[in-house]
Amino acid sequence: MKKREFQKHAEPWKGPKNILIKLIIIAGWLILLFLAYKVSQFDYEMANFDPYEILGIPLGASQGEIKKAYRRLSLILHPDKDTGNEKEFMKLSKAYQALTDDEARRNWEKYGNPDGPGVMRFGIALPSWIVEKENSVWVLGLYALVFMVVLPVVVGTWWYRSIKFTGDQVLLDTTQMYYFFFHKTPSMVLKRVIMILAASLEFNKKHNSEIVERHSDNEEVPQLIKKLPNLNEKNKEPPLCYTYSIKARAIIHAHLSRIPLNPNTLEHDRRYIIAKCPYLIQEQVNCVNQLILLAYNRRIQRLPTIETIENCMKLCPMIVQGLWEFKSPLLQLPYINEDNLKYFMNKKKTIKSLQQYAQLNGEERRNILRNFSIEEYDNVMKVLGNMPYVDFQVKYEVMDDENPTDVTAGAIVTVIVTLIRKNMSTLFGDDTVKENSLITENGIDGDVSKESGDVEPEAPVIKRPAWLKQKRGGGKKSKKTGKQTKALPGPKSKMEESPVPSSDKKKPKEEKSRDEESEESDVSDAETNDKSSEEESVQKSNNEDDDQEWEKFRKLHEREKSLEGKSKSSHPVHCPYFPNDKQEYWWTYICDRKSKTLLTVPHHVTSLVEQEVVHLKFTAPNWPGVYTLTVCLRSDSYIGFDQQKDIKLDVKEAPAEITEHPQWEFEDSEEEGPAKEDAHESEYTTDEDLSEDDD
Repeated sequence: MKKREFQKHAEPWKGPKNILIKLIIIAGWLILLFLAYKVSQFDYEMANFDPYEILGIPLGASQGEIKKAYRRLSLILHPDKDTGNEKEFMKLSKAYQALTDDEARRNWEKYGNPDGPGVMRFGIALPSWIVEKENSVWVLGLYALVFMVVLPVVVGTWWYRSIKFTGDQVLLDTTQMYYFFFHKTPSMVLKRVIMILAASLEFNKKHNSEIVERHSDNEEVPQLIKKLPNLNEKNKEPPLCYTYSIKARAIIHAHLSRIPLNPNTLEHDRRYIIAKCPYLIQEQVNCVNQLILLAYNRRIQRLPTIETIENCMKLCPMIVQGLWEFKSPLLQLPYINEDNLKYFMNKKKTIKSLQQYAQLNGEERRNILRNFSIEEYDNVMKVLGNMPYVDFQVKYEVMDDENPTDVTAGAIVTVIVTLIRKNMSTLFGDDTVKENSLITENGIDGDVSKESGDVEPEAPVIKRPAWLKQKRGGGKKSKKTGKQTKALPGPKSKMEESPVPSSDKKKPKEEKSRDEESEESDVSDAETNDKSSEEESVQKSNNEDDDQEWEKFRKLHEREKSLEGKSKSSHPVHCPYFPNDKQEYWWTYICDRKSKTLLTVPHHVTSLVEQEVVHLKFTAPNWPGVYTLTVCLRSDSYIGFDQQKDIKLDVKEAPAEITEHPQWEFEDSEEEGPAKEDAHESEYTTDEDLSEDDD
C-alpha cells in the first residue's frame, strides 16, 4: 500500500494523462462515425450519371422515343404536380438535354457529364506577407536559420546523447568499467559485485543529471555507514572509493537489510538507485558472458568463472525482494518478519522454503500462522498462491542428424529446455506430490536425467497439417493378408514337387480341368496377397516418411518461434520493497560445475506466461567420453526458486569421414596445439577424471 501511494504521488500527471488519452480516443471514434455517416449520405446517383437509365429507354433510342419518355416522366415529377420531386425533375431535365443537345451529348459521351469536363485545382494557402517582395530577405533568413542552424543542432544533440548508451540504455562508460573489473577479477564474490554495481556512472552527478546531491548527505551517509557492517568503505580503488559510489553502496546495503531511511532525502535516492539496478545487473551478465566468449577465442587470457556470472544473477532477486541471500525465503511473504520465523520450526518438521509451506494442508498452514488475523492470512495465501511453480524439463539431441540421440565428438548439441509455469496454489494441500517433481529446501532440483537424454518435455501442441494426414484404415486386414501370403507358398511348393499319383491318371478330363482351375485360382490369390503386402509395406514407408517430415516441420516451427522477438510481459511480481512494478523473468544456461565454466549464453526468458521452449546450443568436446553437464534455471525476481538438472552426455567418436569440426578451429598458429588441449581439459571434465580426482 505504501508503494502504491508513493507511485501515485511520484507521478501526479499519470491520472490526467490517462483521462486525456481516453478523451482523445473517444473523440477520434466520434469523428470516424461522423465521417462514415457523411459518406453514407453521398449522392452516388449524380456521381454515376446515365441519361438512358434516368429516362428509362434503351440505348440507341430515337429522338421521338426520347421526347415521349421525357413528357411522360415530366408530368409525374414536375414540382407543380402532387407527385412532383424537384431533385428528380432536375436530373430528368439534365438527362433530356444530354440526349437532345448535340454539344451536351458529346460532353456526356466523352467526359460522362453534359456540362463538360470537371476542373480540379490544387493549391497551398500561404500568408500574403511570405510572397511579398519586400519580405523576401526575412523569409530566406528564417529558412536558413531553421534548416542550417536549428535542425543540425537538434540532430547533433540527439546523436551525441544516443551514442553514450548501449541498446539497453546503459552508459557505455559503465559497460567499459564492468569489462575492466570482471576481467581483472575472474572469480568475484557477491559483495564485490555489489561494489561494482554501486560504482555505475548512472549514480554519478557528472554523468547523470537526474542524480540529486544534498548538503545533508555529509551527515546522513556516514551515520548510515555506521549501521552497516562489511561495507568496505575504506577501499582506495577508484571509482569504488568515490563519494557517489560509497553512497550508492550504502543505500543498496540498507535496502537489502531493510533499514528504513529518511523519507525526504535518502529514501528518494534509494528508490531511484534500486529501480536502475535490474537493468545494470543484466548488463553485468552480458559483460561476463562476452568475456567468456573472448577467452574461448583466445583473445584474452583470464576466463571468468561460473561463480562470477551466477553471483550477478543472484543479486537481481535480492534487489527486487530487498533481502540478503542468506536470509529465509519466507521473508518474501507479507507480514512475515524475523520474529515470525520461529513458528515455521517445530520438532516434527522445519519449514525452510516457500514450496514446503505451500505443500502443507490447510490446517497445518493456518496453525503455523495462527497469530495472524483472517485478513492477514488470506493476504499471505493470495501472495503465495500467485508465486511461480515452474516445471523444468530438459532433453538434448543433435538436430539435422540421422541419429539425433547419438552425440559425436565436435557435434553441435541442442538442449531443449521446456518451462511450464503454474501458480504455487497448485501445491496447496497436496501431500502426495512426487519428490522428483518438487523443489528441495535449497531451491535446487537435483533430478538427474538419463544418459540417453529421454527426459521428454511436454512440447506445445501443434496441429498436424492437412497435407500430412493420410488414411490408415485396413491395418488389420492387411495383417491378415500378410499371414495368408506366408501360409500359401508351402502347399503350392508341395504340389509342384510331389509326383502325380497313379489314381490321378484315371480321372476324367473334366476333373483334371477343375483341378487346374483351382490351382490357377490359388496362384492368382497368392499374387493378389503379395501385391497387397507390397502395398502395405509401401504405405508404411510413406507413413514413416510423413512422420519424419512432420517431426522436422515441428522442430523448424520451434526454431522459428525461438528466434522471434519476445515480449517483456509475463506475470507481476510481489515486491513491496522494489519501487517500480516488476515482471517475472528467468535465466537458463548450461555449465560444467567441475571445471567451473559456462557452455552457453544465458538465455533471458521474458515471456513465460504458461509455457516456453528454449533451445540452448553448444559444441560437444573433441574427445569421446561421458560428460556431466548442468542445465540451470534462475529467477531474477524471487529467492529460492532456482533449479538445476544434470545431463550425462555420452560423446562417441566421430565418423572417419569427419576429421575436424569447424566449430573447434581457431585462427592461432600450429604451435599452440598443446594450449588447445589444456583449454579443453579446463572446459570439460569427464566422469573418469572425476573418479581419478576422488581417488
